[in-house]
Amino acid sequence: MINLIIGKKGSGKTKRLIEHANEEASKSSGNVVVIEKGNHLTYDISHDARLIDIDSYGIEGADALGGFLCGVCAANYDITDIFVDSTMKIIGHDIPVLTAFLKKMSRLSVLANTKITLLISADPSELPDEIKAISKAI
Repeated sequence: MINLIIGKKGSGKTKRLIEHANEEASKSSGNVVVIEKGNHLTYDISHDARLIDIDSYGIEGADALGGFLCGVCAANYDITDIFVDSTMKIIGHDIPVLTAFLKKMSRLSVLANTKITLLISADPSELPDEIKAISKAI
């Protein structure tokens, strides 16, 4: 399942991501992974979750992020949830690229039996129906 936290800058997306990630980490029977761009969530995310600074690995672009997420899932079969902060900063602000990325992540989510939640900085009205069809806004 792909969940999206959508909104413009300053709308409280990161706060919602933190709340959802900490809630899942407290009740998960497996592992919760939170991917951030930079080290700004260090004190907000529970120590029960694995926090990864994507910049430490030089990941830029949708293909690189997709490959990274596949590798994370392949390395640990117990991951129940993945949360990605700043998705558009990592993959670029291109809606067609986002759409293709979401399709790939939807397949990964099913294959790995993992919920993937992405934070998307955009006006919900800017997103095509195709994105809404393959994901759920939370």
